[in-house]
Amino acid sequence: MPVWLALGLAGAIGMMTAVQARVNGQLGVRLDDGFVAAVVSFGSGLVILVLLSAVLPSGRAGFGRLVAGVRGRKIPWWMLAGGAAGALTVATQGLAVGLIGVALFTVGVVAGQTVSGLLLDRIGFGPAGVVAVTVPRLLGGVLALAAVALALVGDGLAGVPVWMLVLPLLAGIAIAWQQATNGRLRQRVGTPLTATLVNFIGGTLILVAAAVVHVAVVGPPRPFPTEAWLYIGGALGVVYIFLSATIVQYTGVLLLGLGAVVGQLLMSFVLDTVWPAPASPGLVQELAMVVVALASVVVATVPWRRRR
Repeated sequence: MPVWLALGLAGAIGMMTAVQARVNGQLGVRLDDGFVAAVVSFGSGLVILVLLSAVLPSGRAGFGRLVAGVRGRKIPWWMLAGGAAGALTVATQGLAVGLIGVALFTVGVVAGQTVSGLLLDRIGFGPAGVVAVTVPRLLGGVLALAAVALALVGDGLAGVPVWMLVLPLLAGIAIAWQQATNGRLRQRVGTPLTATLVNFIGGTLILVAAAVVHVAVVGPPRPFPTEAWLYIGGALGVVYIFLSATIVQYTGVLLLGLGAVVGQLLMSFVLDTVWPAPASPGLVQELAMVVVALASVVVATVPWRRRR
């Protein structure tokens, strides 16, 4: 595969992530229940993954290694907990994106991922071991936080609860931890398919429990809408996870991550332009946020070299 095509697919992964956030957010608005919307998204993705794991030989082999690893205690329990981060992310989409917009949500996630990634690399939690915290990576983290701070300028978010603005940051922190945990689990089971299946199983169980409690407290959601596109969030998640596993051998982790974030930020801005959320900060402010967030990614990930 040519590198330019692989990079284009990396950008498409980010675009699908942004579309998934908008779809799940709109479903949450229509149901008036972000938890039930998250269950629908995660549950549909789980069904797809179960079928793929049963049909594909790599899926069956990976599941066998998973069972053997758990029984032999070679796979600790915390490697199976990545679904909790996925549950938080999808629930945040359903609760917040419909009101604050995709761009603000994405910028918050990027900031949380950048800061959390710095800390996780420093302590060596990921599969690559200890990764040095360099000045460019620190500067990238500062720029990511500055992009979030831009959202607080003016009165555009005056009526938005503070917790709704904090949730994307927490989701980004959780995603960085999930990626590191999944990397270790993939090493043990030998295939990303089984690692993804474990995440969807755990996330679905958590979201079902949360939805049951929420419905018991506030009552049932509104009637389910009939538009089919509101239910594609889970399928999008499965597609971009498998696409990532396919093209990483051609791009490497660095270019894959950079291309995906660029695609996600650009698509987030486009979606908020053609489909503005009720409490979005405004297009000029969102554009400034996206530009600063893109700069944070470039500064943090591009391997800067000193001149001799």
